[in-house]
Amino acid sequence: MPRQQAVEQKDWYVLHTYSGYEDAVAKALKQRVENLGMEDKIFNVLVPKEKKIKIKDGKRKTVEEKIYPGYVLVEMIVTNDSWYVVRNTPNVTGFVGAGTTPVPVSPQEIEILKKRLGVETPQYKIEVKIGDVVKIIDGPFKDFDGRISEIDEERGKVKVLVNMFGRDTPLELDPLQIKKI
Repeated sequence: MPRQQAVEQKDWYVLHTYSGYEDAVAKALKQRVENLGMEDKIFNVLVPKEKKIKIKDGKRKTVEEKIYPGYVLVEMIVTNDSWYVVRNTPNVTGFVGAGTTPVPVSPQEIEILKKRLGVETPQYKIEVKIGDVVKIIDGPFKDFDGRISEIDEERGKVKVLVNMFGRDTPLELDPLQIKKI
């Protein structure tokens, strides 16, 4: 169990959870805080997520993806009681830190994360990588084969090198126009 700190300080800590149980842990922890009256020690529970655009099977959809799968952030003052409440929440495997003493996340890291969470425009998630061989399935170069040379996730575009007349010609395409071979 952690040592009682002389000055009780509110910080963000990282909990390790079973993968896939992050939302369940956050919900259970919020419920435990309310039921046990720990609102004065445990203030915030966060599962960091961001929106991304995934293109799979020719369809484009916006999905929410966990930034840190298997982890939940908790803003709290570490005391023996608050440590016990968090540590004994179902599916929590422990705090990230040395031994049983949780290590707070630096305020700079929290600021960077908050900025990342505040981004509303989703990023494109493209299911191919540089060097993959693809078939163009739409547009003027339909049925040509090519190789991925660049991926621009921000704009949601891929550059495909297609061999025409004995030399590679770069084409900028939407990921919906290609299919991995």
